Amino acid sequence: MTGMTRMGLRGARLIGPALMALLAGCSSPPLATYDISAAPAPRAALLSGIVVVTEPVAVGFLDADRIAIRARGNAIAYMPGVQWPERLPKLMQARLIQSFENARRGNVVGRPGERLTPAYQVNSEIRTFEAQEEAREVVVEITAKIVDDRSGRIVAASLFAARRPLDEIAGPAVAQALDRAAQDVMADIVRWAAGRV
Repeated sequence: MTGMTRMGLRGARLIGPALMALLAGCSSPPLATYDISAAPAPRAALLSGIVVVTEPVAVGFLDADRIAIRARGNAIAYMPGVQWPERLPKLMQARLIQSFENARRGNVVGRPGERLTPAYQVNSEIRTFEAQEEAREVVVEITAKIVDDRSGRIVAASLFAARRPLDEIAGPAVAQALDRAAQDVMADIVRWAAGRV
C-alpha cells in the first residue's frame, strides 16, 4: 500500500466521525407534539346496531402528521415546530370512535378488520383542517356518510364544520384551537349518526 493511499484512508477515518458530529449538531430540534381529544359524551340517540368507523379520506397535505396553515395568497404550509402524534386521518378515526364510545348510546363501535358484523359504516372525508392566517381562525370541515353495510346504500350524508378564532398564529395556539374545533365537529357527527342508525 502506498503512503498516499494510507494517508487517504487515515483521513477518511478522521473525516467520517467529524462529519457525523457536524450533522448531529445541525439537526433540527424535535417537534412539539399536540393531540386531538375525543368529544366529551355528546348527547345522542341510541344506536340500533354495530357501527364501524372507517379511516377518513384526506388530500395529500392533510394526510400527514403536520399541522397545516393556509397563508396569504392561498399558499399551504406546515406550522413550524409542531406536529400531531399520528397521521391526521388515522388520529381522527381513533378519536371519532372514542367520541361514539363516550356517548354510551349504543352497541359496539369499532374499525374495519376487528371481526365485527356491522350494520352500518360511517365513512368520512377531511375537507379542511387548518389555520387560516388571513382570517385569523382555524377551520375544520368533515363530510360524513352513513352506509348500510349489507346493501351498500347511503343512508344519510352531511357536512359538518366548526371555526375557532386565533389570538395568535403560533403552533401551540393553532393546535389547541384545532383540537376544540375538531371536538365540536365530532360531537355533531355522533349526534347526527345516532339519530339515523
